Amino acid sequence: MARYTGAVCRICRREGQKLFFKGDRCYTEKCPVVGGKDKVAAPGQHGLGRKKMSEYGIQLREKQKTRKYYGVLEKQFANYFEIANKMPGITGDNLLILLESRLDNVVYRSGFAMSRPEARQLVTHGHFTVNGKKVNIPSYQVKPGDVIALKEKSRGSEKFKTVIEANGSRVTPQWLDVNRDTIETKVIRLANREDIDLLVEEHYIVELYSKN
Repeated sequence: MARYTGAVCRICRREGQKLFFKGDRCYTEKCPVVGGKDKVAAPGQHGLGRKKMSEYGIQLREKQKTRKYYGVLEKQFANYFEIANKMPGITGDNLLILLESRLDNVVYRSGFAMSRPEARQLVTHGHFTVNGKKVNIPSYQVKPGDVIALKEKSRGSEKFKTVIEANGSRVTPQWLDVNRDTIETKVIRLANREDIDLLVEEHYIVELYSKN
């Protein structure tokens, strides 16, 4: 599957906020995204001259920001929206909940990876199991009661020991029960909108797709 392979900090600058692609670096002064949204220069020669966006431009930026935050492609994101639109409840909330329920996101939220791109790679390489069975599909949708664990053969890896230690102070989402000693997570319930810390106005995404 095609993936963006360029400088990920450009994406954060384009969206005007941190999307946390580079783990610890995003929390240091090395991160190019500092201050408020209006203080962040977009990439390119004319980055400082941000123009006032049209309604469509705002809707598009919110969609692109959300898509890149979770690391999904255009068609995949559109499929998530179609599913969310058919679910009972608020479409925008449903969309974010579906994205939060991806296996790679759960691995990241649990503190078992430094970033979502790294979590996606670790899942693809088969390092994690769901209910005792290896799952190497990053988009796998977890359900309440599922137990996500590091594969036995991977437990002795210095890589994971370093990651777990580095993320020891990370706040655990209330919808997950994380055991960093055994490196496993139980999904207590699905996330709700209040659990999701992405600064996005999802109603703009709904409006954008409603035009099609």
